[in-house]
Amino acid sequence: MMQTLTEALNSGLEATAQEALELLIELAGTEPRFLRRQIVEVVGSMLQIAEAESLEEGTRHLAIEFIITLAEARERAPGMMRKLPQFIRRLFWVLMNLLVDIEDEPDWHNSETEDGDDGETSNYGVGQECLDRLAISLGGNTVVPVASELFPAFLSAPEWQKRHAALIALTQIAEGCSKVMMKNLEQVVSMVLNSFQDAHPRVRWAAINAIGQLSTDLGPELQTQYHHRVLPALAGVMDDFQNPRVQAHAASAVLNFSENCTSDILTPYLDGIVSKLLVLLQNGKQMVQEGALTALASVADSSQEQFQKYYDAVMPYLKAILVNANDKSNRMLRAKAMECISLVGMAVGKEKFRDDAKQVMEILVSLQGSQMEPDDPTTSYMLQAWARLCKCLGQDFLPYMSVVMLPLLQSAQLKLMIGIKTSVLEEKATACNMLCCYADELKEGFFPWIDQVATTLVPLLKFYFHEEVRKAAVSAMPELLRSAKLAVEKGQSQGRNGTYIKQLTDYIVPALVEAIHKEPEVEICGSMLDSLKDCIEICGPFLDEGQIRCIVDEIKQVIIASSARKQERGERAKAEDFDAEEGEMLKEEMSKKKKFLELNSYITPMWGKDKTTEERRIAICIFDDIAEHCRDAALKYYDTYLPFLLEACNDESPDIRQAAAFGVGLCAEFSGSVFKPLIQEALSRLNAVIRHPNALHSDNVMAYDNAVSALGKICQFHRDSIDAAQIVPAWLSCLPIKGDRTEAKLVHDQLCSMVERSDQELLGPNNQYLPKIVSVFAEVLCAGKDLATEQTASRMINLIRHFQQSLPASTLASTWSSLQPQQQLVLQSMLSS
Repeated sequence: MMQTLTEALNSGLEATAQEALELLIELAGTEPRFLRRQIVEVVGSMLQIAEAESLEEGTRHLAIEFIITLAEARERAPGMMRKLPQFIRRLFWVLMNLLVDIEDEPDWHNSETEDGDDGETSNYGVGQECLDRLAISLGGNTVVPVASELFPAFLSAPEWQKRHAALIALTQIAEGCSKVMMKNLEQVVSMVLNSFQDAHPRVRWAAINAIGQLSTDLGPELQTQYHHRVLPALAGVMDDFQNPRVQAHAASAVLNFSENCTSDILTPYLDGIVSKLLVLLQNGKQMVQEGALTALASVADSSQEQFQKYYDAVMPYLKAILVNANDKSNRMLRAKAMECISLVGMAVGKEKFRDDAKQVMEILVSLQGSQMEPDDPTTSYMLQAWARLCKCLGQDFLPYMSVVMLPLLQSAQLKLMIGIKTSVLEEKATACNMLCCYADELKEGFFPWIDQVATTLVPLLKFYFHEEVRKAAVSAMPELLRSAKLAVEKGQSQGRNGTYIKQLTDYIVPALVEAIHKEPEVEICGSMLDSLKDCIEICGPFLDEGQIRCIVDEIKQVIIASSARKQERGERAKAEDFDAEEGEMLKEEMSKKKKFLELNSYITPMWGKDKTTEERRIAICIFDDIAEHCRDAALKYYDTYLPFLLEACNDESPDIRQAAAFGVGLCAEFSGSVFKPLIQEALSRLNAVIRHPNALHSDNVMAYDNAVSALGKICQFHRDSIDAAQIVPAWLSCLPIKGDRTEAKLVHDQLCSMVERSDQELLGPNNQYLPKIVSVFAEVLCAGKDLATEQTASRMINLIRHFQQSLPASTLASTWSSLQPQQQLVLQSMLSS
C-alpha cells in the first residue's frame, strides 16, 4: 500500500496519491491496530510527505490528517502513538511551521470587527486545528516536553510570524495539556506576559489571545495565583490606541479571566479596570466599544454587589448606546449593550436597578414591536436580556410576560429549512433555555404559559440536530410540573385541579422516558435521568402502574448499557500499548460519566409495607439490576437492601418471592465478604421457599427455581461458611429445575462443573449420590434444549460415558435401574450416536 502511494508521488500523480491517502485515513480511523506492526514505517513515510515542501498543500495536509487520526483512535488502539516520541516531535515541528504561513494584511489592523482572519492561510488553519486535536488525543505528558523544546527558538526569532506561531500553538494545546501545564504555570504565564511587550501588534494580540484561552483552560488556579500579574498587564494593553484590534482583544481577555474568578480577587482591580473600560466605551471604533461592553458585563457578573459603586457612572453610557445605536451597522453594539445592562442589573440587584429597569424595559418593548431582519443578532440577545431582567425583578416581571412570550415561543418553534443554519439553531437553543429560566424563576406565576411551552418543548426532547436544544428541553420538564403543582396548591391555576397535573404528567413523563431510550449522548442521558428523578419527586403520586413499569424498564436498560461501556473501557486497558497516560485519560473519562447509581431516592420509598405489590416488586427488580450490572459500585447499597431482600423471600406474593430469591443469588455471587454475616438467615429464608407446601404449583414454581439457584450460588461461592456435607446434597435433591429456563440452564451448567471436578460433597460417601446425578442428567437431556445449552448437554453425555468406563459394574447397574424406561432409551441413543 505504501509503495503504491510512494510511486504515485514520485511520478507526480498527486491526485491519485490523495485518493490513496483518503483511503488510508479511513483505515487509520476504523482499524488502527491493523497498522501496528508496520507503524514505524507507515508514520515515517507520512511524515516525509508532510515535510516535503515541493508537494501540494492538499497532499501534505492529508498525510498530517492520517497521523492525527491514528493518534485519535484511542478507543481502538490506546497508547499506540505515544510509543513513537521522535515522530511526535517531527509532527509538532511540521504543524508549527504551518502556523508561520500568515501574511501581515493591512486589513487586519484597520478591521471594523474582531472577526476578520486577514492573512491567515489554509496551512495556518490546518496547523491550528491539528495542534488542538494532537494535544487532546496524546495528552500533556507527551506534548508539553516537545513544545517546551521548540517554543524558545520560535519566541526569540526575528520574524514576527514565528513568535506569533509559538503563542498560537500554546493556545491550541492548552486544553489537552492543562494538567501538565498547571505544574509549570510560572513558566507558561511568564512566557506569555513577556510577549505583551512585543514590537509587533499581531504578536501582542496573540499573547492576549493566549491569556484569554489559558484563563479558561487553566482556571481558576491561574486567576488565584497570577491575578497580580495578569490584570495589570491587560489594563496596560488597553491603552494601545494605535492598535484598536489589540485594545478590543484585551477587553475580551478580561471577560475570560473574570468568568473563572471570585469577586474577592477582582475587587482590588475594579477601579482601574472599570475606568479604562469606560474610556474604551467612548472610543470611535465599534469593535473596541463592543469588547468593552462584553468585559464590563463579565466584570459586573463576577463582582456582583461590589459593582454597585460603579453603577451610576456606567449605566448612563449603557442606556445611551441602547437608544442611539439603531442603524444597521451597529446592531451588534446595541445587542451587547442589552446584554451588559441586564448583567449589571442582576449584579447590583432589584433595589438599585428598579428605576432604570422600567426605562430599559420600555425601550426593549418598543424594539420588540419594530420589524427586525431575520439575521439581526438583537433578537437572540434580547431573549437573554429579558430572562436576566426576570431573574432580577422576580414577580415584578409578570406584567411584561405577555410581550416576552410570543417572540420566545416563535424562536423556540423555529423550523429547520433545507440546509441547517447555525444561527437558527443558536436562536432556537437560546429561546428554549430562556423558557426554562422563566418557569424556574416565576414558579406558579408561569402557569398561564405551561400548555404552550409544554407542547413546544416536549417534542424537542428528541431534537437531534442540536444538543443545547435537547438539554434545555430536558431541564424544563420538572420546572413545568413544579409550576403546575404550585399553582394548583396556591389556588392560582384558573380553576384547574389535580386532574390537570395528571394530564401534564401523562404528557411529560412517558415522553422523557422514550427520549432516554433514544438518546445518543451519555452525558445528556445522565441529565435526562436527573430530570426524570425530579419529575417523579414532584408528581410521583400521579403515575400509574404501567408508567412506573416503563420507567423501571428504561432504568434497567440504562444500567445495562452503562455496564457494557464499563466493560469496553476495561477492554481498552488490556491493549498492548496501554500506558499510564492512557490510564489517566480513562480515569478522567470515567469521572465525566454520570453516576447512574444515585437511585436510593427512587427505591427506598418503594419498599414500604404500605406500598402496592407491584411497587415493592419493582424496587427489588431495580436493586437486582444494580447488583447484577454494577457489581463493585453496588456494594454500598447492600447494607440497606439485603435485609429487605431476605425478608421479601417469604412475602405472600410469589412474584416478590421470585425477585427476592434471584437477588439473594446475585448477592451471594457478587458481594464477597459483605454477604457472610447473613448466610445463615439466607439459608433459612431460601429453605422456607423451597419447602413451601405448594412450591411446585404453577404460581410458585418461579420462586422455587430462583431459590434453588440462589442456594447453589451459596454452595459455590461460600462453601467455607456452610455445612457443605448437608447443604450440597439438599441442593442436589431439588434438581432438575424446570420452570425458569434461564436459571435452569445456569444451575445445570453449575452441576456439570461440580461433577467434572469430582466435588466430594456432591458425589457423597462412596459415590452414593451418583444415581441421583445421572437421573438429573437424564431428565435434562430428555427435555431437549429447554433446560440446558447444547454445550452443557454434550458435557453431560461425556460425563455419563466417563462413568461407564470408570465405575464398577454394580454401581452402574444400580444407577441405571433408578431411571425410567423412557429415559434409558433416550440416553442409550445419545450415548451411541
